[in-house]
Amino acid sequence: MIILALNCGSSSVKYKLYLWEKRQTLTKGVVERIGPGDVCPDHRTALGQIIETLTTGENAVIRDLSEISAVGHRIVHGGEKFKNSVLINEEVLEAIRSVQDLAPLHNPPNISGIEAAKEAFPNIPHIAVFDTAFHQTMPEKAYLYPVPYEWYGMYGVRRYGFHGTSHLYVSCRAAVLLNKKPSEVNLITLHIGNGVSLTAIKGGVSVDTSMGLTPLEGAVMGTRCGDIDPAIIIFMIEKEGFYAEQIDSILNKKSGLLGITGKYTDRRDIEKAAQSGDKRSQLAIEIEVYRLKKYIGAYLAELGSVDALVFTAGAGELNWKLRERVLENLEGVGVKLDKKKNEKAVSREKEELISADDSPVKVLVIPTDEEIVFIEDVVAILEGRYEKHTQFTYSFEDPKYKRKAE
Repeated sequence: MIILALNCGSSSVKYKLYLWEKRQTLTKGVVERIGPGDVCPDHRTALGQIIETLTTGENAVIRDLSEISAVGHRIVHGGEKFKNSVLINEEVLEAIRSVQDLAPLHNPPNISGIEAAKEAFPNIPHIAVFDTAFHQTMPEKAYLYPVPYEWYGMYGVRRYGFHGTSHLYVSCRAAVLLNKKPSEVNLITLHIGNGVSLTAIKGGVSVDTSMGLTPLEGAVMGTRCGDIDPAIIIFMIEKEGFYAEQIDSILNKKSGLLGITGKYTDRRDIEKAAQSGDKRSQLAIEIEVYRLKKYIGAYLAELGSVDALVFTAGAGELNWKLRERVLENLEGVGVKLDKKKNEKAVSREKEELISADDSPVKVLVIPTDEEIVFIEDVVAILEGRYEKHTQFTYSFEDPKYKRKAE
C-alpha cells in the first residue's frame, strides 16, 4: 500500500510517498514559491510537478498513479468539528471551508491542495489529518477565554492548539521510554522549531497547550510574538494608523526572535551574534528562555506531578544550549539536568534521556515524526480499524518499535 502525504502551505507543497508494508519512505520533497506571478502559479500546477517527479525521469519511484492507494492531507485547523482524522467527502470539505476564517493563512491552501489532489486522483480515498485534533481533550477551563461568552457560540473563539501530531507522537514515545502506557503518564512536551508550542499532557491526553485560537499565541517564536498585552494592538493602531492586515503581518512575520534582534530568526545566527557581543541577540535568548520557563512552571502547577519534560522539533532536538538554559535552576521543582548527556544529545534520529540519574522528573529529547502519525491514521481508516487517538494504538507505542532513518 503506497500513501501520498501532502502538506499544502500558502506558498509551498511538501510531499512524502510512503510504502506502508515496508515502513519505507520512497521519496519526499517540496515545491516552493507558489502563487500568482511566482515560479509556480497555483497548487494544481504544483501537484502536477509532483506527479511528474514521481512518475517520470530517472528519479521516478512509481510507474503509474494507480499504484497510489490514498492521499493524506494535513489540515491545520479543524475547529471543534473534527476531533480525529476523517475520510474526506463533500460534507467534510465544506466543514473545513466553514472554519477557514479561524486559520486564514493555513486552511485556504490546505483546501486548494485537497481540491487539486481530488482532481488528479479522483478514484482513491482522500483523508484529512488535523493539527488541532489532539488538543480536543482540553477541558473548558483551559480552552475558553475570559471574553464575552457569545463570541464562543457565534464565532468559535476558544483555544484550539496546534502541532498536535508532534505532541501525540513524542508523548507516546516518552511513555515507552518510561516503561508506562500513554494513559499512565503526565508530561510537558516542548515543540521548539520556528513555531513553538508547549502542551500539558495528563494521563496521555492534552489538558492545556500554549497556542490558542491561532498559532500566534504562546511562547516566543521565530517571527511570531506569542503572548502580549492585547492593548498593544490598539495602542499601535492609534500611534501608527495600522490596518488589520498590517498588524497581522507584523505580529506573525516580523515579531518574535526577528522582532527582538531586528535581523535573525535562526537561533544559530542569534547564538553566534550573541557570543560576538550583540546585545539584542543576547536579549532575544533571555526572553525566549524566560517565557519557556514560565510555561513549564504553569504546567507543573496544573499537572501536580510530572513524569518527564520532552523536547522535540528542530531547536528542541538540536540546540543543547537552549535546553540547558531553559532547565537551569529547576532543581527545586524536581528537574535535574545532566549537562554532559545534554551536550551529546544533538541527533534528529536518536531518543535520549538527558536528566541526572536521581532527577525526580525525567528530561527526554525525542525527535518528532509527525508523518508516521499521519500515515498510520490514513492506513487505519482505509482498513476500517481507526478510532480517535484516545482509543487507538499506534505502532510506535510498542517498545520494540524502531524508527527508520530516511
